Amino acid sequence: MVSQKYPEQVEECARFLRPRLTAPPEWGIILGTGQGVWDTRLAEGDGLSYGELPHFPPATSPSHQGRLGWGRLSGRQVLLFQGRFHAYEGYSLRQVTFPVRVMAALGVKKVILTNAAGGLNPSFKAGELMLIGDHINFMGDSPLVGENIDAWGPRFPDLSQVYDQGLRQVALEVARRRGLVLHQGVYVAVKGPHLETPAETRMLRWLGADAVGMSTVPEAIAAVHAGLKVLGVSVLSNLNLPDAMAPIAIEEIIATVARAEPQLVELLLGVLQEAD
Repeated sequence: MVSQKYPEQVEECARFLRPRLTAPPEWGIILGTGQGVWDTRLAEGDGLSYGELPHFPPATSPSHQGRLGWGRLSGRQVLLFQGRFHAYEGYSLRQVTFPVRVMAALGVKKVILTNAAGGLNPSFKAGELMLIGDHINFMGDSPLVGENIDAWGPRFPDLSQVYDQGLRQVALEVARRRGLVLHQGVYVAVKGPHLETPAETRMLRWLGADAVGMSTVPEAIAAVHAGLKVLGVSVLSNLNLPDAMAPIAIEEIIATVARAEPQLVELLLGVLQEAD
């Protein structure tokens, strides 16, 4: 059963934010590991730490700032979540997707989900970007488990097109015109926090995944359930080759993502500017 407190907590947080926002938000963006330059680009806005928002848990993962900003990016009103929540932090997927529910309550219609991911496709390189065309949920859970809240979405939402085709086409066109490397592929989500063994890496690639990470899929499912359009982009932080696995540290992942962030910023600012 879904606790009655959960929808009440979502509405309480939305009620808290509405009078503080400069204008109704059109877009929501949830940033992944190692992404820290976005708030300097917000115009005509403000922000608060997650600790100041009703019912928001703390973001405990390294490099996740734990701050919600709002304002204009590329002329669009956005909510910018700098840092996300993960199942490996001990949160339920209802808690992980709390920001998505708040966005929907505030009237957001489109959401951009970014992450750092390990590349599984041997043609990819660390530091490149991958547009998520589909996903595999290997987390063993769903944010929709339990009693459905009918006012939020259907009991059995269709996931045949999680990642909006129109937004993906805009992203590909922006990348083409600006000379950005943007692969397309399938993202597989695992719970973590440990990284994958060579055998697991080989299995995930065999299943059809091009990149692996520990996030994004729960938020995408909740967003589709809420009727939002979803765009997902992975920053490929390293390359997982099962026959030549090398140790990888979180510090290296964060450094690689930081180097790739200017390309991600350019891509997403272009998407915001050009999407309907």
